[in-house]
Amino acid sequence: MKPQIRSEYNGKGYVYAASAADIARDTGFEKIARLASNENPFEPAPEIQKAAALALSDINRYPDPSSAKLRAAIRKHIYDAPVVVSGSGMDGVIETVIRVIVSPGDTVAVAAPTFSVYGLAAKAASANIVNIPSREDFTIDIDLFIEKARTAKLSFLCTPNNPTGTTVPAAEVKRILENIEGFLFLDCAYIEFADEDYYSLLSAENLIIGRTLSKVYGLAGLRIGYAFVPEWFVGPYMAGVTPFSLNCVSEAAGVAALENPSCRDRLVSHVRAWRKRFEEEIPFPVLPSGANFVLINTAPLKSDDAVVQLQKKGVLVRSCSSFPGLGDTYIRVSIGDDWENERFLSAVKELC
Repeated sequence: MKPQIRSEYNGKGYVYAASAADIARDTGFEKIARLASNENPFEPAPEIQKAAALALSDINRYPDPSSAKLRAAIRKHIYDAPVVVSGSGMDGVIETVIRVIVSPGDTVAVAAPTFSVYGLAAKAASANIVNIPSREDFTIDIDLFIEKARTAKLSFLCTPNNPTGTTVPAAEVKRILENIEGFLFLDCAYIEFADEDYYSLLSAENLIIGRTLSKVYGLAGLRIGYAFVPEWFVGPYMAGVTPFSLNCVSEAAGVAALENPSCRDRLVSHVRAWRKRFEEEIPFPVLPSGANFVLINTAPLKSDDAVVQLQKKGVLVRSCSSFPGLGDTYIRVSIGDDWENERFLSAVKELC
């Protein structure tokens, strides 16, 4: 049966970080500093856990397909925007948007290096993928982006970008929107950690702003993604989304998290303070970041070798060698709990 598999899926898919349990077993560390996946290191507040637990009593029923309570909470606590749609994580929103917009052979433009799911999902739609390289400092060349994405059916721009942490000013995003013919999907998974905002652009008819509760709200395990879309796009989106894609436990926890902003604010302050320390104390070049992680150039040490050395010291970080256009000497390090960050700083100073 193997010859019937599409050729696109005979290679590698999404690249995951190593397992903390495997590293603990191999190294003997009781606890591993988990700094590879851009997670919130703090467990959800009791109010959030209680809301999730209460929702378990209703898991014999299908959830609200429109996630009305979550969407109302988003409008109340994030943006007072007229139209919000939800999905199973940012990935689910991305896949639905592609399903609705892209036909086989259509062009999808992607600012690279970046999150691999854009390309993977576009490939599943048999799209023609155009990767738009960044400048040497990993900032976006707006003129080049417009040139390459002008006639694309859909374009992806991540800000702050994963894995570089670079942020695109709202004025530059506006210029892109005014000079391309198709949709722009603006992935703002990490925007709460940055000094930029795109609320003023919501009226654009060709803009989709994707966001998530995985990062700053600490709900990565519940897969809660959402997006601000043009009003007319809601019908096609709901026609294309996987039915009941957001479960009732996730929705209940998401609403509770949005109603407890102190958890969010605590993490943002924590991340900003530790980003500064990382930039000051890491003995390798650190790219300025607007996210909850930093990108580090470990040259001449290869990134894969750096990851192995750090794992031996009980620290799990992400090698970026799998990101096209990034080279083989970069590692991405999330901001973790205090003890995780201290262990990493001690370990990174011993890399050779």
